[in-house]
Amino acid sequence: MTPPCSATPPDTPLRRLVLAAPGAHEGRVLADILRQETVGGAVLLVVAAVAVAWANSPWGDAYESFQELYLGPLTLEHWAADGGLALFFFIAGLELKREVTVGSLSNAADALVPVAAAVAGMVVPAGIYLAVNAAGGDLGGWAVPMATDIAFALAVLAVVGRSLPASLRAFLLTLAVVDDLGAILVIATVFTSGVALLPLAGAAGFAALYALLQRRRLRGWYVYLPIALATWWLVYNSGVHATIAGVALGLLTRVRPDEHEVDSPAERIEHRLRPLSAGFAVPFFALMSAGVAVSGGSGLVTDPIVVGVVLGLLLGKTVGVLAGAWVVTKLTRAELDSEIAWRDIVGVAALSGVGFTVSLLIADLSFDGGPAAAAKTAVIAGSLLSGTFATLVLRRRNLHHRSRDTA
Repeated sequence: MTPPCSATPPDTPLRRLVLAAPGAHEGRVLADILRQETVGGAVLLVVAAVAVAWANSPWGDAYESFQELYLGPLTLEHWAADGGLALFFFIAGLELKREVTVGSLSNAADALVPVAAAVAGMVVPAGIYLAVNAAGGDLGGWAVPMATDIAFALAVLAVVGRSLPASLRAFLLTLAVVDDLGAILVIATVFTSGVALLPLAGAAGFAALYALLQRRRLRGWYVYLPIALATWWLVYNSGVHATIAGVALGLLTRVRPDEHEVDSPAERIEHRLRPLSAGFAVPFFALMSAGVAVSGGSGLVTDPIVVGVVLGLLLGKTVGVLAGAWVVTKLTRAELDSEIAWRDIVGVAALSGVGFTVSLLIADLSFDGGPAAAAKTAVIAGSLLSGTFATLVLRRRNLHHRSRDTA
């Protein structure tokens, strides 16, 4: 969640040879572009639009066939959800470890307000979904509207909020880290059944080896990559969702640099892997998951799954984040940063209702068939509505802060 490392790697003959190779400069430029928050969000939006258009075109059957195409032991759809998002959650694990150890969550007093906001922002949407579906609906989708898509949220904030206080972005980052942790816990507990202990024990062994090599300061991607792949495959075969392997390895990565190091291993790894996550892994998941055939007409509007998810994202996240922040400031000595006004929090609260990537994953885990398609349609609709509302609020607040700064 923090800005990627910008330090220059040591100049070596091998590095000069690589940089002098044809296409090396273009590759570095592309990687730098993909590290930008606005670019990652834009790529995700474009790919999601392509997926929806493809699924609802005359070639919709080809889209389904593409999802079900086997590449080795898994279909492309499974590779996207279990493989591609494992990389996404690995980076989330790195961010979570860094924020808890040396970042915004390391000081309990500073973190209290956004943490309370994040927790309430998960509980209230789930409660709204359950209330809507209590009278005969499907209660299994309660976790779908809980998540925040940090890629989209930061992209919107970067585009419309250039004059907003930097502390507001920190508030959103802290909220998103806690939100990611909540999603990880839900996936690890609610959507795990029939655990095979032997593969899980093997995964734990490889994870312990990874942690040991981190403690011994061993460097070299060629050492860690086989360990990571073995851990992922064993977790997948244990019955636990494979993305948990990514989270676990991220949490085991060293985040404090030694005296002779410019950056920590976590910063170096995130710097190298974020373009791969933003440019391929997450868009690939969006392509495989966002392509829902929208049918049913007015039936979708009255479907309790759709209504529960949309209201959870649009209303539940906004009310929950606001209420959580307000209550904790009234009951404790915690306060908002002096640069932030409650109207700014309204915009961030609405922005947290953009729950695209993880919400789509949870929809896949919660439902099958028609209900899954309805839930995904609701995720897309609710995220677009939340993003639009947040953009309107934040644009007004941006103008306010710009005029105050120039006064």
